[in-house]
Amino acid sequence: MTFDVPDVCTLPTADRPLRLAEFDALFGTAARAVTAVSPTHARMRLTGPAGLEAAVRDLAARETACCSFFTFTVTPQAAAHGEALVLDVEVPAAHAAVLASLTERAAAVAAGAAP
Repeated sequence: MTFDVPDVCTLPTADRPLRLAEFDALFGTAARAVTAVSPTHARMRLTGPAGLEAAVRDLAARETACCSFFTFTVTPQAAAHGEALVLDVEVPAAHAAVLASLTERAAAVAAGAAP
């Protein structure tokens, strides 16, 4: 499973596999549902231990710093244990293919498919 990085990404090429591994770790451990709301909007329901929200916000901020076309919105949800949240990811129409690739990867990793 590959992930095409758009030309506008400013993350150094050597760091890209590490960032992708961070997203894979998040999807593999915390993603409970991944939905394509529209071609430019994806929604992920995440659950995990205390600190999940801070970790997601940190990863989203770092990703936005290099790929400014992403808009991440983190919405905390009620959780019986640990933390739960909804992560909305939005992009302009010009980057819908990037979001589709990210959404497909998130769903596959969450389902246990190897990246």
